[in-house]
Amino acid sequence: MTSRFTPALTALTAAALFGATTPLAKMLLGSLAPFMVAGLFYLGSGAGLGLCILVRHIRRSPAERDNESRIPASEIPWLLSAIVAGGVAGPALLMFGLASTPAATSSLLLNLEGVLTALIAWIVFRENVDSTVFLGMVAIVAGGLLLSWQPGAARLAAGALLIAGACFCWAIDNNLTRKVSTNDALVIACIKGLVAGCANLSIALLLGAHLPALSRTAAAMLTGFAGYGVSLVLFVVALRQLGTARTGAYFSVAPLVGVALSLAIWPEPPSLFFWLAASLMGFGVWLHIRERHEHRHTHEALEHNHPHVHDAHHQHAHAVPYDSDAPHTHPHRHAPITHSHAHYPDIHHRHSH
Repeated sequence: MTSRFTPALTALTAAALFGATTPLAKMLLGSLAPFMVAGLFYLGSGAGLGLCILVRHIRRSPAERDNESRIPASEIPWLLSAIVAGGVAGPALLMFGLASTPAATSSLLLNLEGVLTALIAWIVFRENVDSTVFLGMVAIVAGGLLLSWQPGAARLAAGALLIAGACFCWAIDNNLTRKVSTNDALVIACIKGLVAGCANLSIALLLGAHLPALSRTAAAMLTGFAGYGVSLVLFVVALRQLGTARTGAYFSVAPLVGVALSLAIWPEPPSLFFWLAASLMGFGVWLHIRERHEHRHTHEALEHNHPHVHDAHHQHAHAVPYDSDAPHTHPHRHAPITHSHAHYPDIHHRHSH
């Protein structure tokens, strides 16, 4: 696997884990209140990642602990805003919207997240987009619409605006998370999971819901750890490597994974819509993977802290020996440089065009 495909694989794995959550939730949890499901999923995500962070910290050497990435004070508002938008407001709007909106309409409206994520990235944050990426995004979203389309069943209801609002909140979350994506992905996902979990669980309890039996609680939290926690960690890493719009496009294939897993759990012949949707999404992913964006560009001076190897963008001295082939983390400064090579709008290539 070449490095060119690694970012796409990271984003697609995040999508697969998240997409698998829906059928697994249906199989494991039955008829729990929606806010209770969301709360346990998010809480399992945060608690599981917190345990991973603790184990990693214990296993690290004193020098590695000293160089652990810490979120700068200037970036905390971005992270808090992302948590409020995506972990609190988004789920709340979705749950209230689902109460009065047909399932088919809800499925169609949820495809707005990928579109809104890309539009905010392109219009507000000036992320680069060319015809190949745009067509790939269109194909992936068209596949999502086709996958969720039920002829004659979809109609607008009062809750539709609430669901669209939830998608808008998640689109804001995706773009704001990109602003802090240079930091430790485990820490970012852990904080988001704990805050969103507590918020959703509190709402569920205030609305009269009760915690399920221990076995179902554990099943929900374990599902949330994989489908929300590990998925979000990979999503943040993909944001770091690909930018928001491209990561959002790859993540839009999650419903396809959910439908495929549902067909495996509850066997039935896939519909024609499934195969058409899979073809469109596969075509869109192929367009994104084959993208080659290359031009002469200038890097301004930059200082940050993230895992890296000593490549063309990381040429700096070390006070202690290190393995040049292994990713390592410490605060480092990038000197200004002008060169030309193929690149994505990653954390080192957020320049204007």
